[in-house]
Amino acid sequence: MWGFFVLVGHLALHRHKQGAGKQGQVLHRSKRGWVWNQFFVIEEYTGPDPVLVGRLHSDVDSGDGNIKYILSGEGAGTIFVIDDKTGNIHATKTLDREEQAQYTLTAQAVARDTNKPLEPPSEFIVKVQDINDNPPEFLHGPYYARVPEMSNVGTSVMQVTATDADDPTYGNSARLVYSILQGQPYFSVEPQTGIIRTALPNMDREARQEYDVVIQAKDMGGHMGGLSGTTEVKITLTDVNDNPPKFPQSVYPMSVSEDKVPGEEVGRLKAKDPDLGDNGLVNYRLIDGDGLGMFELSTDSETREAVIKLKKMVDFETKKTYTLKVEGSNTYVDPQFLAWGPYKDEATIKISVEDADEPPVFVAPSYTFEVEENAPEGTLVGRVHAKDTDVANNPVRYMIPRYTDVEQFFSINSEDGMITTTRPLDRETQAWHNISVSATEIDTKVRVNIKVKDVNDNAPEFKYTAIICGTNVFLILDKDEMAHRQHFTFSLAPEVAHNHNFSLKDNRDSTASVYVLRKGFSRLTQDVYYLPIEINDNGFPAMSSTNTLTIRVCSCDSKDTILSCNVEPYVLPAGLSTGALIAILACIVILLAIVVLFVALRRQKKEPLIVFEEEDIRENIITYDDEGGGEEDTEAFDIATLQNPDGANGFLPRKDIKPELQYPIRPGIGRPAANSVDVDDFIKTRIAEADSDPTAPPYDSIQIYGYEGRGSLAGSLSSLESVTTESDLDYDYLQSWGPRFKKLADLYGTKDCSINDADDGEDS
Repeated sequence: MWGFFVLVGHLALHRHKQGAGKQGQVLHRSKRGWVWNQFFVIEEYTGPDPVLVGRLHSDVDSGDGNIKYILSGEGAGTIFVIDDKTGNIHATKTLDREEQAQYTLTAQAVARDTNKPLEPPSEFIVKVQDINDNPPEFLHGPYYARVPEMSNVGTSVMQVTATDADDPTYGNSARLVYSILQGQPYFSVEPQTGIIRTALPNMDREARQEYDVVIQAKDMGGHMGGLSGTTEVKITLTDVNDNPPKFPQSVYPMSVSEDKVPGEEVGRLKAKDPDLGDNGLVNYRLIDGDGLGMFELSTDSETREAVIKLKKMVDFETKKTYTLKVEGSNTYVDPQFLAWGPYKDEATIKISVEDADEPPVFVAPSYTFEVEENAPEGTLVGRVHAKDTDVANNPVRYMIPRYTDVEQFFSINSEDGMITTTRPLDRETQAWHNISVSATEIDTKVRVNIKVKDVNDNAPEFKYTAIICGTNVFLILDKDEMAHRQHFTFSLAPEVAHNHNFSLKDNRDSTASVYVLRKGFSRLTQDVYYLPIEINDNGFPAMSSTNTLTIRVCSCDSKDTILSCNVEPYVLPAGLSTGALIAILACIVILLAIVVLFVALRRQKKEPLIVFEEEDIRENIITYDDEGGGEEDTEAFDIATLQNPDGANGFLPRKDIKPELQYPIRPGIGRPAANSVDVDDFIKTRIAEADSDPTAPPYDSIQIYGYEGRGSLAGSLSSLESVTTESDLDYDYLQSWGPRFKKLADLYGTKDCSINDADDGEDS
């Protein structure tokens, strides 16, 4: 039924009659009136003709067509049109309330011929009447929810909400009712609120973890003809600790070889717990068994397995089986489910020990032997012994790894382990030999330390420099070991036993003191003395050696404090007075001043000549286009012969044999021996050969011969090796040797002089 309301405006227009002063005259005013209601139009109308919305009519309209109705506002002329003669309003388009629920329009009545308003404009509203044309919608679906397993019936899971675009104030188009289409009998939904709740008790996550629930929302209060919408809800059961751990087996067999070392893994086991996260964590511990001291337990942080490891080495020959009892328990327990416990389980581990081919074992952890140095090859050092601990007790073979005895001082019998030397040993070269011995069936090594026992095969010796300022004590070195009560004795060598410069005193404590026998040592005369000393030890066998003590003359003060031991230049005699020294220095200064003055005058006279020469220096440049002789200069003479004159005559002295003593040769005895070379004659011969050689260079060349001569014709002056006594020596012949030997002639020409340099013994 299409209904509409008509708005009628009663308008009474009366002319005013003016009757001033006339009694009984009534004054009327014009009156305008509208009968006004809301207009309605049904949405979604799809009929063939436009829908009549309503009619506008004014009481000034007499029906003669002089009134014109005008419509303006929202949708005027497009959605809504008006018949300007009758005032009927029609909707020309289908309206949707969900797009716009109402329209505000303005109506006006004007004179058709003049368009003069006959009524003031007035607004009215056209409302779009709702119909149920929109289904409910779940704007936030699909939904995801979580609820703990084993929850009580009626536990709230979540709430879902649907919306309907229809008018909730008109009819039942927007009144929704919720129902569950999928998910029974596990869950239910409240029809009015959409709250989802659990519907079954003891839902177990380990049996089923996820559920897909479908919820429907229907409008029109759920009655027939209403529109509906659905959504999915994915519900996940969260874990609680409702399951105790459980070992899949009650007994776990394992095995370990006896050659395994502590820390190696023996086996693994794991208790199953279907719970997740912390609820499924299991702690393991060993609680009983005869293998508690031999094995240990740890937990793998990644796999959560119990790992059995070897704590001590096992021995198949001692014990072949071990038993362990392990417990697995939950770390966290939910108090709500304590009655479902206990939350732990136990299992038994049986470990069998496997026999392994073990290496031989040496009786001792290491061996120390002694052997005398210089012992002959094949000398027995000692014996090592190893045994096989296996049941088979196989024979053991011995060997010395070469890298422990690189020079192969020792050998070993492979069957009985006897160690012998391969050559004599020297304790002074190496006092200890540390080698290894391998024993195989399976390679096992033991350390063998061999000490070389000392034999007195080294004479004592020393190197010491003494100074003349008092008594001096020197140290003794002996490569042999000092045995108990062993000591050294000292004496001067026989050749210097009667010298007049020094004496020696044995202190009886392996030390000796050297004393000077005279005063007046002068470094200008001789600054170094050499004193041969014989040293004896009391070893077995006794050894002795002769060593030379170097004695240096030093400057000392009155308290025998050393001032200087360096070689000093010649100084003035101590007898000169201070005035004499000043006079000498003054003369030297005056002489220096005269020399400087003379040089200055010579330079002043030469200045004009120097200037003149500098002016012409460019004209005095002379170019010589001449080249040197090159290699011919150095090859002109045979240098090798001069460097080794002894080799020219085939004479090569042995340096490792002490030369025989040579007695001084008197001047004028004659030429040198036939096996010596006269350098002067040799050079003259070479010059003559070069002058007569047509292939020699036609110019002079310089040849340098590094030759120092073969010694003085006078021979050795040392008395250390003289076979004669001091009284047999005659030094008068020194007077005839020339000025170079004058000093020696003064010192040794008379027998009253003390022999200060007799131990110096060097060739002039």
